[in-house]
Amino acid sequence: MFEPFLVSTGVVALAEVGDKTQLLSLVLATKYRKPVPIILGVFAATLLSNTGAGGVGALLSGLLSPAVLNWAIVASFLLMAGWILVPEKLDGAGSGLPKRASGVFMAVALTFIMAEMGDKTQIATVALAAQFRDLLPVVAGTTLGMMIANVPVVFFGHHFAARLPTKAIHVIAALIFVVLGGLALRNAILGASIG
Repeated sequence: MFEPFLVSTGVVALAEVGDKTQLLSLVLATKYRKPVPIILGVFAATLLSNTGAGGVGALLSGLLSPAVLNWAIVASFLLMAGWILVPEKLDGAGSGLPKRASGVFMAVALTFIMAEMGDKTQIATVALAAQFRDLLPVVAGTTLGMMIANVPVVFFGHHFAARLPTKAIHVIAALIFVVLGGLALRNAILGASIG
């Protein structure tokens, strides 16, 4: 139970650095200057998104044969290793938000859910849930990883984000995905030779 949680937390926390949703957190923190509803909105959206993505991963692990699933996991981890090296930009996702402070939580949650759809951390959650076949620790870990990466940005804003060595962090995260892909490859090869 601890391995899926720890791996999921670490991988997603690193993958989120410089990601569009982290940039969105920065924009929202600058726009609203209300850290508590922003963090609660990010948490709610992340939990919802990761639960859905983890559910898809768990469903795939039940539907696909172990051999096909193992090869799909290998491919997804290796694709993630390459994708994480591509820098992301925020595409004006925060520009149409309401100005009223009473709607900060809902505006943040809805904007964050939309930004997270098809994002690399969401795809990573699908792959991790399929790999570990244990939904709760993967969802808990990926959600914690997102919060580890986004909460400091909300509190410290551009001063903190500007000082992060995002290239180095992306390389480390990509290497972790390569290692996970290698482990999944070993499982796929062993599974093929046993079957």
